[in-house]
This record gives sequence, structure tokens and C-alpha cells, in this order.
Amino acid sequence: MSNFLAIDQGTTSSRAIVFNSQQNSVVDSQKEYKLSYPNDGWVEADPTDILNTVKETVSNVLAQNNSIIACGITNQRESTVVWSRETGEPIYPVIIWQDRRTHQFCKELIDSGHEKMVRDKTGLVIDPYFSATKIKWILDNVIGARDLAKDNKLMFGTIDSFLIYSLTKEKGHFTDVTNASRTMLFNINSMEWDSDLLDLFDIPLSMMPDVKPCDGNFGTLDLDNKRINIKGVIGDQQAALVGQNCFSYGDIKSTYGTGCFLMVNTKEKIITLDEGLLTTVGYQLNSEINYAIEGSIYSCGNIIQWLRDKLKFFANAKDSESFLNKNGNSKNVHFLPAFNGLGAPYWNSDIRGGFYGITQDCDNADLTTAAFKSICYQTRDITELLNKNNIKINSLYIDGGMTANKTFCQLLSNTLQANISKPANIESTALGACIVSQIAEGFSVKDIKLVLEDVYEPDTSSEEFYTKDYLLWKDYIHRTISNIKQ
Repeated sequence: MSNFLAIDQGTTSSRAIVFNSQQNSVVDSQKEYKLSYPNDGWVEADPTDILNTVKETVSNVLAQNNSIIACGITNQRESTVVWSRETGEPIYPVIIWQDRRTHQFCKELIDSGHEKMVRDKTGLVIDPYFSATKIKWILDNVIGARDLAKDNKLMFGTIDSFLIYSLTKEKGHFTDVTNASRTMLFNINSMEWDSDLLDLFDIPLSMMPDVKPCDGNFGTLDLDNKRINIKGVIGDQQAALVGQNCFSYGDIKSTYGTGCFLMVNTKEKIITLDEGLLTTVGYQLNSEINYAIEGSIYSCGNIIQWLRDKLKFFANAKDSESFLNKNGNSKNVHFLPAFNGLGAPYWNSDIRGGFYGITQDCDNADLTTAAFKSICYQTRDITELLNKNNIKINSLYIDGGMTANKTFCQLLSNTLQANISKPANIESTALGACIVSQIAEGFSVKDIKLVLEDVYEPDTSSEEFYTKDYLLWKDYIHRTISNIKQ
């Protein structure tokens, strides 16, 4: 039986999984690494830590399985690495996608009238979330970086590019269309790096990787005396779209990992919604480009980590389920999930997190329930915008580590008043990377089947409660944003 290696490089951990040709997991390995927070709104990681966790997990699975046909890579998007073309060494830590240090520069760009041009070319809003301002910050703030870039001595990449360069014998400088589309430098209409955008951010074209389709050939993984062709690269949220078999127009998935990302396949149509949702490349497979609409939520699983590690409410993330009030009642306590600002549809970098409505009658179960509901309510923000634009959600396909929490899944169903479908394999990002490499090896999309573990149906009697509570939460968000503006 043919096996495929999937490398899933995430925001807080790296994972390697071997799948067989039926997309069943054979063996896997996972390793966490630490993020650092040097200043308010800054989020960084050591690129060596990321690379070493990938090497360790891949070595672990290769030691147990040698019959690998091809490798697929999926990765946290937008996170930015700049390294020396001569030495291969990064010149600054990885600036993680959550980082907000460039928010003032983004405001200046918006005030200068660049928003429409950026949106028309990239499908994105001007925001620190994306790679472009991160690259500019490194070039402007690392001593000598700007001169090195002008002399063609620096390379930029999202994490996929850095892994390809570091782990392949060819030392290729590549990315795929999905990761490129998240840089704010890639024109999704012409499917190429855009000279106007590069000029706007003062970034030389020579720094940019060559862009390939998701099922392209990205070189040869060379590790532990084993060589495996890398036949697939795709950003993590697009990988989940593939892993959830969202190949038809209107198919919707939502991934609950460190952040939450809801994505809708719009096939060949580039659809732009003005209410804060993003237009992006869904994937390019078999020479066909599919586009997508995305709602990006910055804080999700990291909220649960915070409740565990900082507030010490529970020892393990899975124990959080016992602190969830199944009826959704948090005694009027609401949580603002904005450790690093708010994403869609607010796109506010200044706002920070907090609880509202705490009384002496509240306990850690109420606070935990409020935190989980904030994730549900952010999802509802996005689905209501989709409904407003005639994209109806009959069933939402969910994945990611948080979906192991059955109470959370039911809260989500009750909040949205929609069916929630959970696959048997919730690691849809890694599975998507596997599927992309399989397609590169000649597999047909028609042969890929999604196996569901559960379908959560809404409690219709709770609709009035969740609608009222959602509107109270939303009022809290808007009041907080208004106070910041004042």
C-alpha cells in the first residue's frame, strides 16, 4: 500500500503524519515549541525551534515507516521569515501571523488611500496580519537588512518556503499560490507578484520565492538518509478546505485551532464582500484555480491555552469541557477575545481582551463558558455576513483540535442554529496536505471520501436565548471599540 507524508507546521507545534492511500493515519508525531511576546501585540518564534521540531517529528515517523511515495506540506500562513541567501541563516525571528506591530503603518496606508488598490489586487484588507508589512518592518529595523535586500542577498518566505529551503537537497526558493495569496503582495487576478504592491511596501522582487500550483514539484526532502519528493504545498486553512472535501461551490469549513478560520469555496469566481471578509486563493490543483471567501478570527485555541496556563482553571485543555455550562448560561458574563486585536469583521488592532459583567456570583465555569461562547459568537458574526450575501449555511464542516470538545460543538450548533458536521479525522490540515500530494501523484478528487464522526443538530428551543446573548456580546464589543476611538 502507498503511504504519504504530511508535514503540518502550525502556530504552536509541528506535526508529521503518515497517511495511507485511503487517507487513514498510519503513524504520527507532534512537538510543541514556544512563542515569545517581546512587546504589546508582538508575537515571535525562533526559526531554529520551528525547523528542529519539524525535523524531529519527521524523523520519528520515518523511523517507523519507510514506504513513502510523496510528501505534502501545510503551514501557518502569513508568518514571515527573512534569511540570508549566502548563509541560509534567518536575520530576525519569525514574525508570527498574530503580530500587530505594524498597525500604525497600516493605518497610514489606509489614510493615504491605498486600501482599494490593495483590495482589488489581493482580495485582502490592509492589516498587520499579512506578510507585506512584516517584511517591510524587518528591512527597516534590522541593521543592514535594507542594503542586503538591494544587493539580492536576502530571501523572504512564509514557513513553507523556509522549510523547503532548509530541508531539500536542491535548496529551492518556492511557495504555492495559497501562501502567496496571503502576503498582500500577490495579485490574485494575474496570479503573480505585483510590482505596484512591491513598490508600495518597498520590497525587492528578488526576495520573493517562485510561485507554484499546490500540486507542483517543490524539491526533494533530504533527512535521515531518506529522500522523498515534496509534491504538495498548501496553506493550513486551504489545506483544511481540501481535507474536508470542500471541492464544490458553496462548500464551507471552519477550523478551530490557535485561531479560527471559516472558508467558503467559490470555485472560479472572485467574490468580494465589503463587510470585512477576505477573498483568497482556495487552491490550484490539476491546473484549475479555485477561489474562496474567508473569515479570520485571531483568538480561538489560544484562549483555552490561556485559561489553562495563565488562569490555571484546568490542567489539560481537554478538561475544559467539564467547566462548560451545557446550557450556555454564563450569568451574563461576556468575554472579548482580543489578545492581539480582532479580525473579521472588525479588523481592529488596538482593542484588547477582557471580561464584562463579572459579579461575586460568578465562578470559573461561567468565565470558561463565556470564553467558549465568544468563539461561537465570532463564528456567528461571519456566518451572518455570508447569509446577508446569499451564501446560506445548511451544514458547517468543522475541524481542528477544539472540535474534540463535544460540548463546544453543541454550543456552536445552538449558536448558529445550523447542523455542525465533524469528520472522523479532525486533523484536516494535515489530511489536506496528504491529499494534495496524492493528487500530484495521479489520484482523482472523485476518489476522496469524507467520513463523518458526528453531526450536531441545534436545539431549536435555545434559539431565543443565544440570539439575545449574542446581541449583548456584540454590544459589548462595539462599546469597547467606540471607547478606544474616543
